[in-house]
Amino acid sequence: MPAITLPDGSVRRFDAPVTGTEVAAAIGPGLARAALAMRVDGALSDLSHVIEDDAAVVFVTRRDPEALGMIRHDAAHVLAEAVQGLYPGTQVTIGPSIENGFYYDFARNEPFTPDDFAAIEARMREIVARNAPFERQVWDREEAMRFFGARGEAYKAELIRDLPATETITLYKQGDWIDLCRGPHMRGTGDVGTAFKLMKVAGAYWRGDHRNAMLSRIYGTAWRDQKELDAHLHQLEEAERRDHRRIGREMDLFHIQEEATGSVFWHPKGWTLYRAAESYIRRRLNACGYQEVRTPQLVDRKLWEASGHWDNYKEHMFIARVEDEDTTLALKPMNCPCHVLIFRHALRSYRELPLRLAEFGACHRYEPSGALHGIMRVRAFTQDDAHIFCTEAQIADETVAFVALLSSVYRDFGFDGFRVKFSDRPAARAGTDATWDRAEGALKEACATAGVEYELNPGEGAFYGPKLEFVLRDAIGRDWQCGTLQVDFVLPERLDAEYVAEDGTRQRPVMLHRAVLGSFERFLGILIEQYAGRFPLWLAPVQVVVASIVSDAGDYANDVAMALRLRGLEVRVDTRNEKINAKVREHSLAHVPVIVVVGRREAEQRTVALRRLGGEAQEVLGLEDAVARLAAEATPPDLKNGLAPR
Repeated sequence: MPAITLPDGSVRRFDAPVTGTEVAAAIGPGLARAALAMRVDGALSDLSHVIEDDAAVVFVTRRDPEALGMIRHDAAHVLAEAVQGLYPGTQVTIGPSIENGFYYDFARNEPFTPDDFAAIEARMREIVARNAPFERQVWDREEAMRFFGARGEAYKAELIRDLPATETITLYKQGDWIDLCRGPHMRGTGDVGTAFKLMKVAGAYWRGDHRNAMLSRIYGTAWRDQKELDAHLHQLEEAERRDHRRIGREMDLFHIQEEATGSVFWHPKGWTLYRAAESYIRRRLNACGYQEVRTPQLVDRKLWEASGHWDNYKEHMFIARVEDEDTTLALKPMNCPCHVLIFRHALRSYRELPLRLAEFGACHRYEPSGALHGIMRVRAFTQDDAHIFCTEAQIADETVAFVALLSSVYRDFGFDGFRVKFSDRPAARAGTDATWDRAEGALKEACATAGVEYELNPGEGAFYGPKLEFVLRDAIGRDWQCGTLQVDFVLPERLDAEYVAEDGTRQRPVMLHRAVLGSFERFLGILIEQYAGRFPLWLAPVQVVVASIVSDAGDYANDVAMALRLRGLEVRVDTRNEKINAKVREHSLAHVPVIVVVGRREAEQRTVALRRLGGEAQEVLGLEDAVARLAAEATPPDLKNGLAPR
């Protein structure tokens, strides 16, 4: 007689084992129609799952967060059935749900192309309309391997063979089509709905190994309803319009080429943008008591072995062998071990804590070529990295100060808010469980003190400590994880860092790893897309273009440009023999925020006409007034708000 406890605390008792479908029907016809799946004691299950013992049950409807993942998972099965129906002989391999959609990898002699999508989508809609129920079946391992082998499904047979001996082999049937799957699934193919679209095709190696066969991967997106699908497609169109790679070319900011895969060639305008961001964050750090340092690029493997990075991060490191010294060096993938060496180079006192060491540290990490993406995902990058050495009692105050700094910086860059993820201990980690208990407890207490609300991100901490991840949302609704704060009791122990406490004893400091922007390259890519290249004046790589209407206003144009440069603005002069409308159009396409137009009248009267990016009107001002106004507008927010360094 299972007793089913519902979310409102009420209990339903049944005389015999019962399915989720039966429980939902017993509660009411509305829930029976709406329920797609359920959680039984927290575990997501099919509605057909039989509940034999007392359990807490929560039903999943289409509006619940879990529903999207299930819609996408089931859509992958519908895609696979459609493909095999249209293209006999095609083998299915794996097809998971992913962020915003799903994919399925197919083994076929002729790769798919987008030209195939219309037919596949039409067949998928037929399968959805048929609404065949998903039926879970438990199979004997050997029988399942023979079944798929006889159907020519060698990849499925291999998957089953390699599953752990303890794994229950489950297949799901939808009508006459069947697939290997752990589940769970919704009630039937009709629950997928019609708010899906096939997006692209790509090559993918079987099991991600380049030594294996190349498969044809079809990506799709699926949503609860057409409104959500339309919003997603609009976001993709807007993302394409804002793509930092395209805007980077248009504005002549940077380029990337195969002679330095994963590294950025910054052009003069792009480097101006970079330096504006770097100068801003440097001033903010100076004002908050950080001391800037610089550490080597190449460091002996002995340090990485001692820190634990060699065992936990080696596959992401670039290694250099020095034969005549019989030494192995690594390009540093992060700055933290080197900062510990600076800390322990001198005998430290508790009076020096908290000691905040900052570095705009150039780092190198191996990323597979297929994962590289413009300046968003690179192999060579610079972090606004810092490490705070403090006592355990100082963690909360330092967290409060860091969150205040980060919040202010994000506002200055145009982001209204952020959300926070708490990433706790990963499966592969250094340090004892007791050490992790202390670190996680300290970080949670610091969050409470700082008023930080977070969502749990299980198992995603660094190998040496838990962390907070600060996630920004951009102008078109995309999320970007940028800032981090990590509490580390492990590295100071492994690298023998200590200080003299007030009572004269030697103690280990706590190490707080923190970054606000993260990778400069990635953050600048985010900014390019956030503003679609239309930067606020203080960040714009070219802030003002002085354009002459007639050739004999050239000298005055240069005088205006000099007056603006003396006030710190980035200025270009355009005295070409072109019509002014053509000049305005060209510089507007280059996203120059302000065009200062001068002609004979302006030269005679010592005035200028200001034209703003995106506006049709122009404003005539005296030269001194215009220079003063633009200089004020171009002042970085920290200097404008009185946050300049001491």
